[in-house]
Amino acid sequence: MAAYAPARYADFHVLHPVGASLLNRGQDDLPKTMEFGGVVRPMVSSQAWKRPVRLRLEEVLDEHAARTRKVPLRVTDRLKADGWPEPLAAFAGAQIVRSATREGLKTEENQNGITSATLYLPRDVLDDFTALCTEHRPQLEEALAAHTAQQAKPKARKTKPDAVLPTRTVTALIRRRTATINLFGRMLAEISGAHVDGAVQMAHAFTVHQGASQPDYFTAVDDWSEHGEAGSAHLQTAFFTSGLFYRFATVNLTELTRNLGGDHKQALHLLALFAEAFADVMPGAKKTSTAPHTYPHLIHYAIRDRRSVSYAGAFEKPVRSAHGGGYTAPAVQALSEHAGQLNRMIGTRRLIGSGYTALQSEPVDHLGTAHASLDDLIDALAETAALTSSATTV
Repeated sequence: MAAYAPARYADFHVLHPVGASLLNRGQDDLPKTMEFGGVVRPMVSSQAWKRPVRLRLEEVLDEHAARTRKVPLRVTDRLKADGWPEPLAAFAGAQIVRSATREGLKTEENQNGITSATLYLPRDVLDDFTALCTEHRPQLEEALAAHTAQQAKPKARKTKPDAVLPTRTVTALIRRRTATINLFGRMLAEISGAHVDGAVQMAHAFTVHQGASQPDYFTAVDDWSEHGEAGSAHLQTAFFTSGLFYRFATVNLTELTRNLGGDHKQALHLLALFAEAFADVMPGAKKTSTAPHTYPHLIHYAIRDRRSVSYAGAFEKPVRSAHGGGYTAPAVQALSEHAGQLNRMIGTRRLIGSGYTALQSEPVDHLGTAHASLDDLIDALAETAALTSSATTV
């Protein structure tokens, strides 16, 4: 696989029908909506879909990461479980973030010393932190005793203890990555070299048509009510949405390859895994009461050089339902027409290849090669992503 200049993208476009559901809600506990094209649409934020995709990939790869502010607390818990006295264990846990930089990572002392910034780390790094503390236990005991004695002096000014653990080792552990960190990126400005530019960009999903939250009044019966007792144990009105969603994500294959240290083969492998997860995974909110386990009607990919291209504009004008009902057929038509118009306007010189798979048997224009299954599409995606072009090869 050749290097690309300036970048190669794999774009994914999905039309996904979802029945009554509450996949994503705001602080008012109502389903999220957005206004687009002058009308309100049900919406699912990119974060709500990105997290289950990330967790699926971690499960498939058996390579788990954690977003957390509680590294000091978890290290403390591990050391206490290993028999360390609580004051020493807490001191050692705090030393992980105190020793990460010259000044230490910022912490929230009124919240038991959790980090101010969320760290995104391989889960098994907790074992390494614990082992590092165990290796330096004598130094930690000595530092705790000196700090305690200092703070016990009359009129002693409250100070933070000096760093005890080797900073180079601690920062190296915090800089460690997993496949999902290389895919989705990591924001950590406090430690040089820990920041990772994300290769995945994911848009908010929205319905291709106008829609609104719908009320669902429900009651719960008390199974141990007295004989003849009327009423219910609980009653409430919940809200749900439904509709045909347009979902879009893009993977910067050049950035992903860079994050992987130039490993093109692994980049293509992760691209294929992401494609399957993006098509297959659903957010889990309210799943026990809505079971919203639908599957996309259409999945389309396009491999492009220079920049990615969303087809959200296909639905700026809300789709009207077909005669007899249903948004799917007119939405597929709108997507096809928009893709064709974009190809005419911007050209296809940097469109390396494209394809789609769909539940319908009728062919769809302007979306590239028709594939019988998602498996076939993913195989073709990887092959197309590996192609070179005269416009981009260096």
